[in-house]
Amino acid sequence: MTEAPPRSDIAALARGGRTNFFGFLLRLAARVPFLFIAGRLYGADDLGRFASALIVIELCGLIATLGLKRGLAKSLSDDEDDPASTVIDALLASLTAATLLAGLLFLFPTPMFPSGIYNRFDLLLPLAILPLAVTDVALSALAYRYNVAATVQARAVVEPWTLSIAAAAFWFLVHDGGMSLAYILSNFAAAAAALVPLWRSYGRPVGWKPRPARMLRVIQIYYPLAVADVVEWGSRRLDIAILGLFASPSAVGIYWAAQQVASLPQKLKTSFEPILGPVITRNLKEGNLAAIAQQVSQVGFWILAAQAGIALALGIPGEGVMGLVGPAFVGGTGALAFLLAAEVVAATAVVSEAALVYMARMKNLVISVATIALQAVLTVGGMLLVEKLGYGEVFRAAAAAAALALALGTASLVKSGLLARLLGHQLNTWRWPLVWAAAPAIVIGWTATRFLPEWAELAFGIPAILGAYCWMIWRYGFGPDDRVLFRKNVGG
Repeated sequence: MTEAPPRSDIAALARGGRTNFFGFLLRLAARVPFLFIAGRLYGADDLGRFASALIVIELCGLIATLGLKRGLAKSLSDDEDDPASTVIDALLASLTAATLLAGLLFLFPTPMFPSGIYNRFDLLLPLAILPLAVTDVALSALAYRYNVAATVQARAVVEPWTLSIAAAAFWFLVHDGGMSLAYILSNFAAAAAALVPLWRSYGRPVGWKPRPARMLRVIQIYYPLAVADVVEWGSRRLDIAILGLFASPSAVGIYWAAQQVASLPQKLKTSFEPILGPVITRNLKEGNLAAIAQQVSQVGFWILAAQAGIALALGIPGEGVMGLVGPAFVGGTGALAFLLAAEVVAATAVVSEAALVYMARMKNLVISVATIALQAVLTVGGMLLVEKLGYGEVFRAAAAAAALALALGTASLVKSGLLARLLGHQLNTWRWPLVWAAAPAIVIGWTATRFLPEWAELAFGIPAILGAYCWMIWRYGFGPDDRVLFRKNVGG
């Protein structure tokens, strides 16, 4: 006999959703200044080289988490030792891996700068790998105890605002390499913002001493998660890597700016993962598969509804949004539209994967690898087609974004189907009221872009699009369970 999910689970998920939506707004407010500074002060060429280097840095930071970004919840759930000792083991293992990877990049910087153009400050970028890895593990440990506010503070306030302010300051102080120094500083600031609440939450470990054998055993258990994380991350960076082979650094910089705008909605779904993980692991332990199906469907719909509204608000006035970065970046509007669509279609895959990483790690990994292979084929094919037709570089950027959307949409269908079979219950993240809510938003957006000047299109058009969409989805799409997301006092 199946059980309904405990009300406290829905309350925890709703509480995390409210906090993370607030974090999204803060991140949006902080990211726009950085894009403005990077586009207007540093230019598309410098931004393109910076983006290419970040691919390597962020990849190494993710590898250094050793799968503990998601596996730590399972380890804390199963481990009978002192939780603080388990967290210290995880941090030490991650920091060791990060140090080794940073050392390799110091010795061999070519992967970061394939063009060979860099300065002495750019060579310091590998330092950022250490705080990147430590912050992810620390925030995962805090999320296990439902502390989502720490993630919002570190990732949506401290990191992006430090990046924006430091990028402007370093442009005046050192100019060349200013973005690299700002990126390093912002990640160390984020790590500090994560470690302080971690210490307060877990305290001093009791009788802890280094346990290399146990750390190696944990890494062996969770390496499929690490590979899955790398593959999922790679699907969001492969397009930049391939585009760099077919286009100039300027085109890469324009595409990266569009990706930064489009990836803002992605934070809504990725920030649900730490809360969803502990809830799923506990229900798996109790054998309550019906609860998992309901929770995945519930969170999936919340994310899909939010991302669709944000995609409409940022995509319809896309030329104005990209124009904020600089006149040269307006050509990335097509890429922005496809990237926003990719974030919407990927929502189902992400929430399904939150359960699959615990129920079918290897099958999930195979699907993820197949997805990135499909994306590579579609991206290269799109590049060659655009080249054959004689279109410019902005069309190559749009083709890369379209390939990403198709690949992620396919992954959503496959992963949700697999999870439904494993749970023995249907998943329902899609609802027709999403279409009804989008219709008036599209009409309002089209009217704003056609009849309003660009400043009014952004100042009034975006709020009007969001307002119409939110009213429709609240009135016709949200039922009683969905509205729990907006209640602070949910009975447990």
